[in-house]
Amino acid sequence: MRVLFVHPSCLMYSEIYLRLEPLGVELVAAAARQAGHEVQLLDLQTARHADYFRLLARWRPEAVGFSLNYLANVPEVIDLAIATRERLPTCFIFVGGHSASFIASELIAHAQGAIDCVVRGEGEGITPQLLEAVAKKTDLHTLPGIVTATGEGPAPRLVESLDRVTPARDLLPHRRRYFIGTLDPCASIEFTRGCPWDCSFCSAWTFYGRSYRQISPERAVEDLQSIREPNVFIVDDVAFIYPEAGLALARAIERHRIRKRYYLETRGDVLLRNKEVFAYWKRLGLEYMFLGLEAIDEEGLKLYRKRVTLSKNFEALEYARSLGITVAVNIIADPDWDERRFATVREWALSVPEIVHLTVNTPYPGTETWATEARKLTTRDYRLFDVQHAVLPTKLPLERFYQELVRTQEVINKKHLGFAALRDTFFLAVKLLARGQTNFVRMLWKFHQVYNPARQLADHTRPVRYEMALPQTTGLRDRRALYVHHPPPVQAAG
Repeated sequence: MRVLFVHPSCLMYSEIYLRLEPLGVELVAAAARQAGHEVQLLDLQTARHADYFRLLARWRPEAVGFSLNYLANVPEVIDLAIATRERLPTCFIFVGGHSASFIASELIAHAQGAIDCVVRGEGEGITPQLLEAVAKKTDLHTLPGIVTATGEGPAPRLVESLDRVTPARDLLPHRRRYFIGTLDPCASIEFTRGCPWDCSFCSAWTFYGRSYRQISPERAVEDLQSIREPNVFIVDDVAFIYPEAGLALARAIERHRIRKRYYLETRGDVLLRNKEVFAYWKRLGLEYMFLGLEAIDEEGLKLYRKRVTLSKNFEALEYARSLGITVAVNIIADPDWDERRFATVREWALSVPEIVHLTVNTPYPGTETWATEARKLTTRDYRLFDVQHAVLPTKLPLERFYQELVRTQEVINKKHLGFAALRDTFFLAVKLLARGQTNFVRMLWKFHQVYNPARQLADHTRPVRYEMALPQTTGLRDRRALYVHHPPPVQAAG
């Protein structure tokens, strides 16, 4: 069967700071190819809709699978599915991915027959079985995680082993267009899946049912050796939770003399608990680290159930500095913030050397805050659920909230544009341009085009064709009801 997999376009945030390799859909595409299908992959982060429609006309796929990890891409995917159905009436059209798993039924309702099914949960295990069932015209409802207009099959299952499939990186022709910050170009890799914590704003733990699994060092090294890019982003939700696993992987990489520059995400308490692991990885090429602090006071940490103290977070920043690792931190801007609170955050951000980013507190389907806060939403436009727009009532007038938000991020960014920073940026830009890399250089000039209070406010006035469904009940009696996967219970870390 000819199968085309499609990743949707960039979100607002990724117009500037990053454009990541679509690792999830690469894995699903690889699994389909292993099963004997003829596969192509198109990433609309680096291609246009016109390219997609030309490919449809030229190759005429028998099945099209859309990846839908982010809510803000929902209208785009639905419109593409409808347009695909008009052009190829007999094509089997399906959707999968993180966000799709939490809103499967409403996606099918919005598409009005254009989407044949939604795949809930991990896709690389079930997709080959789905395509086989489509080819044989057998009942899809016997398959785990499959949702159609007439019902759904058994609960999704976790893949048996993360070692069975490696990403089909060769299917992406424009690999040099992926980057994160100064790591340009940059590939992505996965060492683990899941998160044993249960932060109220996050859906990683609800998707995986608080499970945590690891790829073997041998398979991880094999994947790393296949990556041509000099830079690698480790996509794990929390890197190196277990020190023995992080050390084993580091030793294997060292034995094979693999040299890359790495960017990863972790927690402050994990960093402090496993100092020797991160020191080892620093020697291997770890240069950048993202720490989701989320708040600069104890009250905020408790609100988001981070299960870490403020002092531990600040101690973690100190330790990362001592290793010479550049740290980026995230602070969640609550819609309840006023001018004084924004000013306090600006003052704190200017007092530390770290790169500070702001995201807006957003209740997503699959999160605990969705179950408790969704009834307060001021909009149900999927496009605004990108952590850059306010979808809950703001204490300040909305226009003023956006002005303060953009002003704060602008002030924070400017602290990195002093004389020394500009000098370093200039030499880095020259080096990248000499290699034909323009992603980072383009990023430097796009802030005001993308982050603009007037633009963000105007986004709220756009006509809405697809509205998100609200939870059927308010509150949350059992948090396991949010789970996509239901593995055996595991003990939470921390």
